[in-house]
Amino acid sequence: MTSQAGYSPTSTSTLPLLFSITSQYHYNMSGISKACCSIPPVVSKGYQPKGEYKTINGLKTYVTGPEDASKAIMVVYDIFGFFDQTIQGADLLSTSSEQKYRVFMPDFFEGSPADISWYPPTTDEHKEKLGAFFSNQAAPPKTLSKIPTVVSESNKLAPGGAFQSWSILGFCWGGKIAALSSGADNKLFKAAAQCHPAMVDANDAKAVNIPMALLASGDEPVQDVKDFEANLKGPKHVETFGSQIHGWMAARSDLENPEVRKEYERGYKTVLGFFQQYS
Repeated sequence: MTSQAGYSPTSTSTLPLLFSITSQYHYNMSGISKACCSIPPVVSKGYQPKGEYKTINGLKTYVTGPEDASKAIMVVYDIFGFFDQTIQGADLLSTSSEQKYRVFMPDFFEGSPADISWYPPTTDEHKEKLGAFFSNQAAPPKTLSKIPTVVSESNKLAPGGAFQSWSILGFCWGGKIAALSSGADNKLFKAAAQCHPAMVDANDAKAVNIPMALLASGDEPVQDVKDFEANLKGPKHVETFGSQIHGWMAARSDLENPEVRKEYERGYKTVLGFFQQYS
């Protein structure tokens, strides 16, 4: 397989490094407006989506937010695909700030996401299946090649034929996609955010040409997050939610836990504030 800059296919032997458990680490950067948004009560169980599914560039895509929204956000889900927690997050992003957004979450895995029972990998079989998934369905070049056309097709739903601006938000594997989509050749996105990202690579940060937020969990390697932050040249917000696990803002979020629910809400509020400021 041809390697993408900042990416190498994941082998079973290297997979544990992507999700190594580290000591809890926390730091903040100021600059996000505390009054930017008002997140409605988070639904802990049995969430009813507010958006709808459309076919965009041949991909089933969750679309939410006001039809007259002038700006858009692309959400790149984690390896487990469409989950209530991620869908609720997309709905929160669309209408929880003064700036309303049309939010698009494409099914890049085309109905074949990873099985959530594989993670964390407790058996050799789980490790093999995750390794194969990252090397095949989740190989970043496969997704990166689809994004420009998805944006182009989605723009047809904008009031004036194109959205004023696009931001991109990625979870876990989707964080890697967000980082690579923000590189030197990026002309699509004005701001980007990664939440509990996988495969954090400081070299990716060197090429980022737009404002970037990175919200890490307590599970991401501390030094990788530090090195990535150090290489970002533009506006940035880097913060570690040390009490949270990898996946707390997406499929692995236990929203029945009050602490998780609070940090889930705070995470989305942080992302919204960043996008409102820079896109």
